[in-house]
Amino acid sequence: MKKKTNVSPEVIASNKIEAAEPTQKTTSFSEEDRCEGEVEKDLTGALHQSESSSQGTPPSNTVPNNCNSEYFKLLRFGVDSLYLSYPGELLPVVDDKLKELKKIAQSPEPFEQVKAQYPINGHIFEVKDKGARLFPYILEDNAFRIQLSHSQSVPLAYVKISSEYLTHVGSVVAEKALQAILNQFGVVHESANVSRIDLFVDFVSSENMESWDRHAWVTRASAINAYSIERIFSGWVIGAGGVISCRLYDKTLEIEKQSKKFYLHELWKKAGWNGEDKVWRLEFQLNREVLTQKGLGKLTEVLDNLNGLWSYATTEWLRLTLPNGDDQTRSRWPIHSLWGYLSSIDWETNGGPLSSRFSAARVPGNDWLCKIGLSTLISLMACKGIKEFDSGIQAFKDELYIYHERKSFYLGLTFDDYIQERVTGVVPFERTHYVLFKGEEI
Repeated sequence: MKKKTNVSPEVIASNKIEAAEPTQKTTSFSEEDRCEGEVEKDLTGALHQSESSSQGTPPSNTVPNNCNSEYFKLLRFGVDSLYLSYPGELLPVVDDKLKELKKIAQSPEPFEQVKAQYPINGHIFEVKDKGARLFPYILEDNAFRIQLSHSQSVPLAYVKISSEYLTHVGSVVAEKALQAILNQFGVVHESANVSRIDLFVDFVSSENMESWDRHAWVTRASAINAYSIERIFSGWVIGAGGVISCRLYDKTLEIEKQSKKFYLHELWKKAGWNGEDKVWRLEFQLNREVLTQKGLGKLTEVLDNLNGLWSYATTEWLRLTLPNGDDQTRSRWPIHSLWGYLSSIDWETNGGPLSSRFSAARVPGNDWLCKIGLSTLISLMACKGIKEFDSGIQAFKDELYIYHERKSFYLGLTFDDYIQERVTGVVPFERTHYVLFKGEEI
């Protein structure tokens, strides 16, 4: 597979792609230079083509990545999710340690669960109380979710690198940090195999993403669905559950309603986003089956062939077209102007700025905070024979003050100053992880 693929009109016309059967629209959320030159000229006329037009705009890889037209503005592109596996053997001493920590994580007492942590290379991993199929141990922080096995019949490790960490350091640096960790867990026999990679493009466009129906998608996938949330159109999903799938969705809406990844706003603004326009994301999920079909298994091979993968995804597997009712041969339908820009991204160029700040620490959820808070309160009420909730809360406050007021006195602090120091010195981790020292960002 070549790194760069120029897609001609003849190639597009030769792609014999069958359309998917109709599906129902659902209502759940699954999910400053002016452009000039060849593509700008090609697309200008296409913006006003009708659906019955017989002439389309072929995608071209000459679109500048700093494109800033009124119709299309590219903000960022890159790898959003990366799943890797590593053949190898788990060290016996690590196996014994993880067995012990897993038992601690299974304790019914939240304060015991706090101890189920595995510090390594500046990371403090939470050891989960349950494993996964074939992988008895799961360790997680904000950078990695690591599944480990002691079986010779499966890989040593199956790992997901978080999108936030990839946004901070990129794929290559993230994998090097991961490999340094795995080398301390066991003996790694081979370099990283890619189990899944998600490629994304974030952009702003004046195009109405709801202006076409499902028949405009010409694809090898068997399912095409449109989604909305709170009656607001949120995007398209093509080929869900397959070895390759695509999502075109309102990323600003998804951040607001689901992921809360507001750090992306800063990166978009650096690329020229005005802070108001909707930012859309086109994302392809490529599983191992499709990668190996293309002769790509190792991470280095996949990263060296992103242009070829993107070209396959956007010209052979899926195209957004201008349907022509007078032509029953769908492969001859012209591509949509928007698709001309999206399919033309050059993956050998810089995909945009990386985020400047990242912490591997995981913020505790309200569910855990409420669980451990109520457990402590009930224990105190039982010890003192208190049955009314409000009385228990007051007694809890009194005991907290008495105990910590003595400690603050020895430190030369008022109680209020002591509390402020503890609050600002906490590094939070999901479920447990009150660690009373200053957190170090990586």
